[in-house]
Amino acid sequence: MRLLRLLLLLLAGAAARLARASDDPFLSGAASNHSYNIDCGGAANFTSSFGRPWLADTFFSAGGAAGMVAEPHRFPQPQERTLRFFPPSSAGKKSCYALPLPPGRYYLRLFSVYDNYDSKLRSPSFDVSAAATLVLSFRSPWPEPAARYGAYSDLIFPSATSPTSDLCFYSLSTDAPVVASIEVAPVHPLAYDGATTGADIVLVNYGRITCGNSLFGPGFTKDPDAFARVWQADVDFRNNDLNYDAITAGGRKIFGSNQPPNYFPTKLYESAVTTGGDASNEIEYLMPVDTRLNYMLWLHFAEVDAGIGAAGQRVFDVMVDGNNVTRIDIFKQVGAFTAFKWTYVVENLTSSTMSVKLVPVVGRPILCGLENYAMVPLEMRTVPSQVAAMKALKESLKIPARMGWNGDPCAPRSWDAWEGVTCHRGDKGLVITQLDLASQGLKGYITDEISHLSDLVSLNFSYNSLSGSLPPGLGQPSLASLDLSSNEFTGSIPDTIGSSKLQTALLNNNQLDGQVPERLYSIGVHGGVIDLSGNKGLCVVYILCIRRGPYDYDFEFPQDLTSISAISAKRNRYQRAKSVMLAEMEAHSRDGFYTNGSSG
Repeated sequence: MRLLRLLLLLLAGAAARLARASDDPFLSGAASNHSYNIDCGGAANFTSSFGRPWLADTFFSAGGAAGMVAEPHRFPQPQERTLRFFPPSSAGKKSCYALPLPPGRYYLRLFSVYDNYDSKLRSPSFDVSAAATLVLSFRSPWPEPAARYGAYSDLIFPSATSPTSDLCFYSLSTDAPVVASIEVAPVHPLAYDGATTGADIVLVNYGRITCGNSLFGPGFTKDPDAFARVWQADVDFRNNDLNYDAITAGGRKIFGSNQPPNYFPTKLYESAVTTGGDASNEIEYLMPVDTRLNYMLWLHFAEVDAGIGAAGQRVFDVMVDGNNVTRIDIFKQVGAFTAFKWTYVVENLTSSTMSVKLVPVVGRPILCGLENYAMVPLEMRTVPSQVAAMKALKESLKIPARMGWNGDPCAPRSWDAWEGVTCHRGDKGLVITQLDLASQGLKGYITDEISHLSDLVSLNFSYNSLSGSLPPGLGQPSLASLDLSSNEFTGSIPDTIGSSKLQTALLNNNQLDGQVPERLYSIGVHGGVIDLSGNKGLCVVYILCIRRGPYDYDFEFPQDLTSISAISAKRNRYQRAKSVMLAEMEAHSRDGFYTNGSSG
């Protein structure tokens, strides 16, 4: 009995902890549920006055520099005062945070601020991507309130299939992107119609308002929202040519709120607006939109007037962008003091302002809240195996930060691909077709992971200081041009190099040795170009392979034979050169050389 009582107490404690955590997904921290609060530019971890654990730039992956707003005393939250900026001259055009997120859907909130941190009196222009999809654009000059006091942006996005999801910032007009804080937490997979849109759509907040109330939400007030949303006051979105009255539930309990999958907070339904003055008046909200996108609109209602006790006593039409889209009778749907949600997808907008109007049919219309989300189609990403290969190359080649090799190599398509990288659309995603990293001061080696770049047509790593052996993975069947000249590669040339499509192979001025694969050497038969000069130890099939020892003989192409297309015309000279070498060798000990793969 005592054991059972102890077990019940433990379960009750666990339930209480879960309930507290559900009030704010960010309170449980990264280790528990993959939620992160990142203080961009912050030097140390801390806990906010609301109990949220904030991390320094733990997951930052691409350079940049820490900064601070010009007037920190005007920012109430510590994470709003520090920032990180990314000068493209040192960090490249694309800089990213790598967030360790398992597959799923996530709520992401950014705080961006300028506040003249760099004393240049000019806010920057830059783009932001999540899930390799362009989701936010900042254009200079920012509106004065946003530039001076900062602005929050939030969205719901599907994570990548890899262990990390990248949140990336892309420089425009040589400006330095800037971010002050990043918050991310998992959400229910079915939230906001996730069953039909979750895998293919990013939902970007274009307005989330509470009617007849002031701003509320976890991290900003003590009011809970298990989704971590912040709800703005509605005054900036109203058509102020109309009259409005605020009403409340008067302390009565609201049913049906805080339910999965969206967990809309109870506080949202405890207040509302209705029309003021004449009963024939309308309610109208004016929402900013981008006409290139579709929008997911959510309207929130609760019958909070105790005087409404039957269906048909309050009925109104919903007009969206001039179209009558539904008729609402809250009491008929759910009864009194009960949350009721209605959603609608708006398409083919023609104006940058979308009108949402409630028109009375019987009695006065009423509204508790409104959400408007841009439905941004998920962009095509680079094939995952090629992303992994490129990240492995980034490490092995020791790519400098200034080249901006961060995030997805090819996406978003409106951005430049990684420096030196050319991409094309493939059957299953974007693919790498060209790598041109000549003269970049690289000092690493080529990892065999390059074999996963199965669509590579041209590879140029010439005039660097790359070393090590050539990996077998360089033998992609798609490769037509290979230039590894003027590096420090050693060892033999893999037999895999020399596909039927290879027409140019420049391996000159390295430290390669051993036998040249026949199929590489024979590309000249098809009019190709090959250069193996400047390697102290290479030999061609059917001529002579010389083992380095007391009687060293180095093979090197005559300059006029560098182009193999000239071999047929120069065959006599070639044979004379071969005969002279064999005659010389016969004068020395048979132990000093190795001919055509066999001794003696």
